[in-house]
Amino acid sequence: MKVVHINRGDAGGGASVAALRIHRSLLRAGVDSHILVQEQKRNEKNEHAAGSGFWYEMRCFWRFALERLLFLPNEKEKALRFAFSPANTGQSLVNNPVVQEADIIHLHWINQGFLSLDGLDELFKLGKPIVWTLHDMWPFTGGCHYAGNCLEFNERCGFCPLLKKPSATDASAKIYLRKKDLFKGVNISIVTCSKWLGSLASSSSLMRNMPVMSIPNPIDTNYYTILDRVQCRKDLGLPLNKSLLLFGAANILDARKGYRYLYEALTILNDSFPSIAHNIELVVFGKLNDDTRDLFPFKTHTMQFVSDPMTLVKLYNACNMFILPSLQDNLPNTVVECLSCGTPVVGFRIGGVPEMIEHNRTGFLAEVKNSLSLANGINSVLFMNNPEQRQIVRDFAVKRYNEKLIAHRYIEVYETAMKRRGGRRVREEE
Repeated sequence: MKVVHINRGDAGGGASVAALRIHRSLLRAGVDSHILVQEQKRNEKNEHAAGSGFWYEMRCFWRFALERLLFLPNEKEKALRFAFSPANTGQSLVNNPVVQEADIIHLHWINQGFLSLDGLDELFKLGKPIVWTLHDMWPFTGGCHYAGNCLEFNERCGFCPLLKKPSATDASAKIYLRKKDLFKGVNISIVTCSKWLGSLASSSSLMRNMPVMSIPNPIDTNYYTILDRVQCRKDLGLPLNKSLLLFGAANILDARKGYRYLYEALTILNDSFPSIAHNIELVVFGKLNDDTRDLFPFKTHTMQFVSDPMTLVKLYNACNMFILPSLQDNLPNTVVECLSCGTPVVGFRIGGVPEMIEHNRTGFLAEVKNSLSLANGINSVLFMNNPEQRQIVRDFAVKRYNEKLIAHRYIEVYETAMKRRGGRRVREEE
């Protein structure tokens, strides 16, 4: 059984990390697994780039730019530019040798000019079983990656709140109808990283008749493990005698990441808990400008983007907790990584987060958009700071996210998909 994973890149985002980890876990389980990407920055075993060279990179850029340009008349505001993907441009992968040789096509995150809806249609028509691991809501919506409070995808998209002129026939309605036609007769198995996303997929009109199962992303628990906290702080140049709070995201100022609530919670903590506030400092990794950093009420250490995995492991171990104030999220890799390193997590009770945190045992689940609750959670978790508690946190992660367990579950998905009738039923007019 030969599997090809298809993802836009191999680095630079949660889906890329997750896709690579699934690929690696399957390789270690003896599966003939391959991964095909548009942007290759690593040199993984059985990794393939969909193209190479200057002109290929230029075509990729122009496909991405053209998608954004064509969407511009529908753009409501710049802040929401990448919250909606029309998938109207992309490259063809059907003649790629690794796709041709595969028994199973395993899709991951394919947006921003990598695969268009037409490109997906071509893959479906190959007649091979399709497994699609959803890293957000896009595959079952009319174009948004996270729907927020909108539930139109349960019946039929339209009146999209992310578009400039919502209507019954807006871009989301047209993309929805295209996907509905696209999915007809396809042997497709849906996997979600969280039960939360699985419940949304199962309730959606596009996927409610498809097999949907939830399998969390795996992690190498031997690599993400407990290290000496003092030594990690020395290696990273962080203070040895402070309580360090960790916060990070690809774009920290993304409203969905809840920066506002973190700021308010830290302000409450500083004003209401003076006896502990003097001993607290903040560590931030990701995109953050100096002006924003200086707004925090605590001294802030900025790590920028952390690309080296071992530096990230040391960072998790160096800090007393990780704070996740996201307002909508699936199954964040950062949370799994932190827990595997024995570091508790404080987050809102949203998305897949309640599946990852045992309240008052491996962290704290705060009430959604409640800065006071988030501040109380931070205060509570500060006392989870002993070797026994760290081991409890790690054991929780090892039990749920180890590679062998996850690989075995994916193998079962593949075997079931292979037994079902394959193929895309070609429409009569074709």
